[in-house]
Amino acid sequence: MKISTRGRYALRVMIDLAENYNGTYIPLKEIVERQEISQKYLEGIMTDLSKKHLVDALHGKGGGYKLTKEPQDYTVKEILVCTEGSLEPIACLEEGAAPCPREAECRTIKMWQGFSKLVNDYFEGISLQDLTKIKPEDNYVI
Repeated sequence: MKISTRGRYALRVMIDLAENYNGTYIPLKEIVERQEISQKYLEGIMTDLSKKHLVDALHGKGGGYKLTKEPQDYTVKEILVCTEGSLEPIACLEEGAAPCPREAECRTIKMWQGFSKLVNDYFEGISLQDLTKIKPEDNYVI
C-alpha cells in the first residue's frame, strides 16, 4: 500500500483547515499559499472532500472552504479513504470484491486480513485534532 500525493495533500489541507478553524470559510487562495500546493491540483482534492461532506464549499465572494464538523471528529482513515479509495492491501479484501475462488486454499489471506486490520485501526485511531498538535519537529512515528 502506498499513499499517493493526493492523500498526503488532503491531510495537509485538512490540518490547515483545522488549525484555522473558526467557523468561517477560508479562501482556497490562502490555503494554496500556506501549503504551497498547485491551486488546480488542490481544487480537485477539495471537490473530493466536498462530495464526501468532509468540507463545506461556498463559491463566490466571501467563499472558500470550512470543516463540516469539529477537528476531533475526523479520522485520518476517513480522509485517506476519501482521496485514495481503499486502504486494503489486496483487491480481494476491498468492499464489494467478488469472492476469490482460491480463498479456501489461500495461505496468505489471514496475513493480509491482519495487515489490513492494523492499518485501518491505526488510521482510525488518529484524529485530525491529533495531527494539529504535532509540530513538524516532532516527527510523528509509530
